Amino acid sequence: MSSDSSPSESAGPPPDRRPLIAFAWLWVGAPLCYGVYELVQKATQLFTG
Repeated sequence: MSSDSSPSESAGPPPDRRPLIAFAWLWVGAPLCYGVYELVQKATQLFTG
């Protein structure tokens, strides 16, 4: 094995996955925030009458 042919050098830079990660957080975070909002509204109605 020679040190000239390293797999990391020939593969190039890794793909930028930040847009995918942001989309995944929005995909989960938006319904979660809506659910928490609905929960707070219903809990307020429950305890205040």
